[in-house]
Amino acid sequence: MRNLRSLLPTLGILMVITGCTRPVAACSKQIPGMACIPAGEFIRGSNDFESDEKPAEKVYVSEFHMDLHEVTNKEFNECLAAGKCRGCLQTGECNYIGARYGWRYKKDDQPVSGVSWFTAREYCEFRGKRLPTEAEWEKAARGPDGNLYPWGNEPADCSRAIIQIGEGKKGIKGCFTKRLEPEWHMHTAAVMSRSPGAYGLYDMAGNVHEWVNDWYSKSYAACGEKCRGRDPKGPCDGAAVCPGHKERSVRGGSWWWTAGYARGSKRRGNVPGNMPMEHYHHFGFRCAQ
Repeated sequence: MRNLRSLLPTLGILMVITGCTRPVAACSKQIPGMACIPAGEFIRGSNDFESDEKPAEKVYVSEFHMDLHEVTNKEFNECLAAGKCRGCLQTGECNYIGARYGWRYKKDDQPVSGVSWFTAREYCEFRGKRLPTEAEWEKAARGPDGNLYPWGNEPADCSRAIIQIGEGKKGIKGCFTKRLEPEWHMHTAAVMSRSPGAYGLYDMAGNVHEWVNDWYSKSYAACGEKCRGRDPKGPCDGAAVCPGHKERSVRGGSWWWTAGYARGSKRRGNVPGNMPMEHYHHFGFRCAQ
């Protein structure tokens, strides 16, 4: 009975942050700075939007932990100071944002952005962690019931996520501008500046796109068994080389993209090197364990 009573607070928290009224499995441990996503099935993908999200089906993901927020500039600089994560300095893919953007992205509590998949992986290894799989990321973003967004099914706007909300000949409009302005006036926000979503995680929609470990596939159907069942890891199980695949997956939308990109099932791919001709200044990440 004492053991049951000790679990009740944890169960209650899980019921609140997942939006569930039914009990969910308690996690075996807690890790500071990370949220625990309990083992179980969730609805992965969607039949209602893009072809690469199909089909929607149940997938089982074992218990894992994910950073509460995107890796910040301060945290990333600690990796550089330790003599790690420095390969990106030679290749120009280390927090690449371009001369026009500069200080708007550089605050300690803003997410590091403009990094390659390789840099993201190296940082997570420095912390004794790893990049999440695409299935893990989507479960963490949507919860077990396949919600459209981390907060539920209500439309995305600037009160819930850092996204683009307008575009025209004079530029784009973001969450920090009152009118259409040049793109370099847009920027990220401090992590945890919006309310948490499923499992207590912040910014799983918007702010920066987030690298995951998987190779990008044109659809879950095309991926086949590697994207189904229990703890799928995507094509070639995410191996260093995967014939027929050139892009890694990025998820979650960003300050640069509109609300549709912030959907929990929305997918896209990008070359992992994120090199000069493919630089995307809105790519960041968070780690899993």
